[in-house]
Amino acid sequence: MTREDALDAVIAKQAISDVMQRYCRTLDWLDDAGQASCFWPDAAIDYGFFTGTAEEFLPVVMAIERASQRRWHMLSQVSIRLHSDRHASTECYGMAAGVRAPDAGAAPASEQGEVGSGWSGNVYGGRYLDEFERRAHAGGDEWRISKRQYILDWQIPLVNQPSGEPNPDFPLPMLQILESGHEKYRVI
Repeated sequence: MTREDALDAVIAKQAISDVMQRYCRTLDWLDDAGQASCFWPDAAIDYGFFTGTAEEFLPVVMAIERASQRRWHMLSQVSIRLHSDRHASTECYGMAAGVRAPDAGAAPASEQGEVGSGWSGNVYGGRYLDEFERRAHAGGDEWRISKRQYILDWQIPLVNQPSGEPNPDFPLPMLQILESGHEKYRVI
């Protein structure tokens, strides 16, 4: 491999990693356009409960995210195999959490395993098996997901989560991102 080929590979891998990071941030901040920029519209998506194209999936996943008052996504370091300067396969592990108020679709307290009406949610662990393609877009070439399969490995319930009200004993700020365009969101 020449130095130029090695540099091209590093640049491609960084661009792919940037897409994966953008995927998490745009879900958490409810950035519809940012989320769409992670996928080619015709990307084949398989989440088990949904199979179809990215264009069809984006309204579904954003509605799921909007059902939580708080959400958090984190991915492991992505393993990337470049097949060519236009195609790559990736795998990474991910964790996601969503927290809901009792009146926002959370399970009743009796199903949460605790007495009371505290906020609750779940933490999910799984893996993303993705194919990436670099295609011409908006005057240049861009890497995006062209195929995704998500595999759920485990799930743990979260009960009695902080409601978002100020806690004088532990006064850390808490964001409730309920719709797109939150004042703290920075496009990076």
